[in-house]
Amino acid sequence: MACELLVAPSALDVPLNFIHRCQIMPGGGVGHHFHNTNEEMFVIFNGAAEFTIDGRTSTLQGPAGAPCRMGHSHAIYNPSDRPIEFMNINVASIKGHYDAFNLGDPRTSVPSKDPIPVFMTMHLDKSLLRPAPNYRGGRNTVEYRRALDPDVFLTDWSYVDHLFIPAGAREGLHRHQYVEEVYYVLNGSGRATVAGESAPIASGDAVPIRFREPHSFEGGPQGLELMIIGISSQKGVVDTEVLEPSAPAAAPQ
Repeated sequence: MACELLVAPSALDVPLNFIHRCQIMPGGGVGHHFHNTNEEMFVIFNGAAEFTIDGRTSTLQGPAGAPCRMGHSHAIYNPSDRPIEFMNINVASIKGHYDAFNLGDPRTSVPSKDPIPVFMTMHLDKSLLRPAPNYRGGRNTVEYRRALDPDVFLTDWSYVDHLFIPAGAREGLHRHQYVEEVYYVLNGSGRATVAGESAPIASGDAVPIRFREPHSFEGGPQGLELMIIGISSQKGVVDTEVLEPSAPAAAPQ
């Protein structure tokens, strides 16, 4: 694999261990292993890969992912002749703690696969999105879907959202008191505004959002497709405060 550390644990206060952005080369992957204090999700953005959860293997077509809860095993393998764009998201039950128990199984020659996965999956399919006019007080209509909700996770990892902002549309300015987020650009381009600072963003970029930081996103000429990872300060607490455009750049600490 060829990897980069896209989002480091220091980027947020919540117990995010890392977000890695990689290519899985043909015949490559991550071997079968457990995390007993972490939850992890493998995501592919193109092609197809063999995902294994608890020893059961199915082929998923990207863009798709499979969350793996604490105490369950998982692996991924690229059986194709082309690289697969890949992301690994890891959230700890205790900030700063990482564990992995290797099972010594590369999962490269699985004799039989389930045609329908018997584990949880996430599909980032734009056809599943639904219109959301003036989303969070924004401009025009975006398309939105909660791809994974808090019930999926045992840690403080709360959700994964899928959002498409067409050209000229905008997600309204808002902030979270108890949730930190990472916005990842799946496709397209646009502009991010965080705590009063604005910058262009494009496919492959990630924008971490800390507690109480006002933020909004705007679609560029081809639109802006985003995956949003939300992690709470405590289990089950999810909040959003919609702000006026003139709101202060950062809330008092």
